[in-house]
Amino acid sequence: MNFASYNIQYGFGLDGRYDLERIARSLEGADIIALQEVTRGFWRNSFADMVADLAAFFPDHFWVYGPACDMHVEAAGSERQPVRGMRFQFGNMVLSRWPILSTRTLLLPRSRTIGKINPQRGATEAVIATPGGAIRVYSLHLDHVSPDERIRQLQFLNAHINAFVQEGGSMTGGREFDLPEPPLPENYVIMGDFNMEPESPEYCALAGAGGGYYGRVARIGTPVDAFAALEAYGPGSYSWMNPDDHGERMHLDYCFVSCGLVSRLQSARIDTQSVGSDHFPLWVEIEI
Repeated sequence: MNFASYNIQYGFGLDGRYDLERIARSLEGADIIALQEVTRGFWRNSFADMVADLAAFFPDHFWVYGPACDMHVEAAGSERQPVRGMRFQFGNMVLSRWPILSTRTLLLPRSRTIGKINPQRGATEAVIATPGGAIRVYSLHLDHVSPDERIRQLQFLNAHINAFVQEGGSMTGGREFDLPEPPLPENYVIMGDFNMEPESPEYCALAGAGGGYYGRVARIGTPVDAFAALEAYGPGSYSWMNPDDHGERMHLDYCFVSCGLVSRLQSARIDTQSVGSDHFPLWVEIEI
């Protein structure tokens, strides 16, 4: 089963051109897709409804959208005018070949900034009924400014991921409304733009500290980096490129999995040939 994650930067590529079709082409063959920086009502892309447009490119996929940031749109004062009542939304999307049984967006902790944009970030959770059984998939986008804020967000996220079975996801007690009780799978996949580099303090806060006699030991309740488990990192690995200076590159995008999926990991790669965003699609194959 092919999983893909892509921060699509409101639809703008390395060349500064807005083109959702090339983004969709670069994701062909993906069974489950996690997208970040998906917007509605954003003046920079002429108030496009990226959610509807992306869904149209994947007619065989189910989808959910989690707009962590949601604000009223004022008149633009130019030829590009919003529709009355339009809202600016910024968030994550999950697409799946199989039904998404339940979803919720976890709003990550944040602090008020002065002079530097800091939108509300989220992790969009989707419980998916795959042929091999239900799994959880999270499309995640962390803060881009502060390592301390990212650590708090990861601690919050990991606590909720591990409490999922006790919390019950999007809904419990559905019989009262004649609704089926959604499954509560223990296995999960977290994909997205973590805005952190390998072995950074934030990375170690999530994956555990490396080094020492035994190195990084897999533990129940601690997500495992799929690329590290598959030894897929290479010299100079990167998933982001500065559009104004292609020599500036960083590895910011990841796929973490629960311990129960580590033995099922098959392959992992970054598609650095795609130019539809300043990030590149991350691909992981997992036997489900």
